[in-house]
Amino acid sequence: MPHPPLKLDAEGVNAVLKAAFPDAPPDARALVVEAEPGRVRVRRAYGPGLLRPGGIISGPTLMAIADTGAYALVLAHVGDQKMAVTSSLVMNFLRGAAVGDIWADAHLLRLGRRNAVCDVRLWTESEDRLAAQATVTYSLP
Repeated sequence: MPHPPLKLDAEGVNAVLKAAFPDAPPDARALVVEAEPGRVRVRRAYGPGLLRPGGIISGPTLMAIADTGAYALVLAHVGDQKMAVTSSLVMNFLRGAAVGDIWADAHLLRLGRRNAVCDVRLWTESEDRLAAQATVTYSLP
């Protein structure tokens, strides 16, 4: 099924995210590294503050990256709509996320007038060894 064209490229989405969250420290931001119709790839640089006891990336960190990936995907397709909000986030933790940069691929499952549904897959070691998967729905203004 064809996806709608992008309204913002990776650089444009990053600019909107930076403007929407100006107080976020630069090292705490996830960056969109690729954007194409129906998909974005996001990277969050590793930092020791992301770990939970046991030496793996924490669940709240993974949920935040999944939400950021979905938000970036929505922005890429609908443009500068800062008031798009998460209405549902269902997270499946598949294995411990090893220490390292966190990667997320967000795929557009449905883009309607009132909501967008995204599939987000996260990993640190390898794209073939997913740490988590999320289904995220955004309500559109």
